[in-house]
Amino acid sequence: MTQPERELWTALRAKRFGGVKFSRQVVIGPFIADFVARSAKLIVEVDGDTHSDQARDGRRTAWLHQRGYRVIRFGNTDVMDNLEGVLGVIGDALGTAPLPNPLPSGERA
Repeated sequence: MTQPERELWTALRAKRFGGVKFSRQVVIGPFIADFVARSAKLIVEVDGDTHSDQARDGRRTAWLHQRGYRVIRFGNTDVMDNLEGVLGVIGDALGTAPLPNPLPSGERA
């Protein structure tokens, strides 16, 4: 994983969004999604310089939409410079707010 993916994964793992489980590097058809909340059919992608082919990303997103998935994308810079904002958008997409990160001492989700 890239550093932005590691940062986001730390915030997404352990059901920190109202009990919604995220998995990482999930194979869906011919694609690998960075993070997926299967119960919500939500895919979160973190795009770096390798995602400069917007036409290909558009076709991929359309294919995933046809199978009932919602796809939200963030750039590496977004994750590194505004993680709280990124988490807010993900929480909005799920209809729930994230738990505090890190969790209070002794708490586990």
